[in-house]
Amino acid sequence: MSNKILVCALEPSANLHLEQVLLKLKDYELLGIFDEKFGKPYMKSSEFSAMGFIEVLPLVFKAKKAMKELVKLAKDVDSILLIDSPAFNLPFAKSLKEAGVKAKITYYILPQVWAWKEKRVAKVERYCDNLASILPFDDRYYSKSQYVGHPLLDEIKFKKTDISSNSQIAFLPGSRKSEITRLMPIFKELATHINTKKVICVPKHLMDSLDEIYGDLSEFEISNDTPKTLFESEFAFICSGTATLEAALIGTPFVLCYKAKALDVWLARKFLKIKYAGLANIIFDFIGKRAIHDELIQDDVSVENLLKSYKECDRDIFLSSCNELRNFLKHGSSQNVANMINGGKNE
Repeated sequence: MSNKILVCALEPSANLHLEQVLLKLKDYELLGIFDEKFGKPYMKSSEFSAMGFIEVLPLVFKAKKAMKELVKLAKDVDSILLIDSPAFNLPFAKSLKEAGVKAKITYYILPQVWAWKEKRVAKVERYCDNLASILPFDDRYYSKSQYVGHPLLDEIKFKKTDISSNSQIAFLPGSRKSEITRLMPIFKELATHINTKKVICVPKHLMDSLDEIYGDLSEFEISNDTPKTLFESEFAFICSGTATLEAALIGTPFVLCYKAKALDVWLARKFLKIKYAGLANIIFDFIGKRAIHDELIQDDVSVENLLKSYKECDRDIFLSSCNELRNFLKHGSSQNVANMINGGKNE
């Protein structure tokens, strides 16, 4: 008899992590919100993708309707898996408990309360049964969390053992149009100062909008495979995001660069409780170690500063720090999350 699992995976990254968990499960039936490649969802994840306050407003009504229908579905499932997206998943978890749903709720990738909104801890612990943490220091904030490992250690198949000159530089200007359009003029000028092969990583969903978003890319080769490109590159210029942690786990030296609206950066500096933007640096700060890589924010993102980071990076120290980071995170998370869903114990 198959295990009925209600899943809420609203983001592309959540579906990547879900895929690894499903590889560890047998005889299951999925219901809920997820990528349609896994089956027939109540709603596709893509229906919830939006950036910016104006874009998000219509989704509020869609989300409320979805929650009502998902609560009905939940009364006939064996387990519930919520992945990231606290703005949706926390109110949904509350609705499930208030409706008397008996299936255990596993929350995978906990809200980053170490950065902001610490009050979410109480809600997560009240409405969720299994708290699957992907960062070893989450337990400083959550009393009920279990560290399951980090999903990128399941997903990344590449790791450098030495820092060699590959004569290739990677450019990762982000995955959102606003990020890309702010960084591309600088990246294009930067490319004229670099004589080696230059590869730009473009998310697959943006391939139809190359001219509109990126403009002239004749200076670059185009890649849709970020981990492979990072592995084959001697250095990378990366917009803030998950790709920075990918590069650190692969062992490719890089500099984080981020440009946003002045108001957004001001709000972030006012409300966020962390010193760094990159996850690898955040993790190292929590364990009392120096930053792994440079970070350039706003006006500091200049051709001169990017070239300086590229030329002055100590590759050997960087690779040693990357190995420390891997040792700290220990292992992937998919098997332990699968165990939670099946009612087993964390390894």
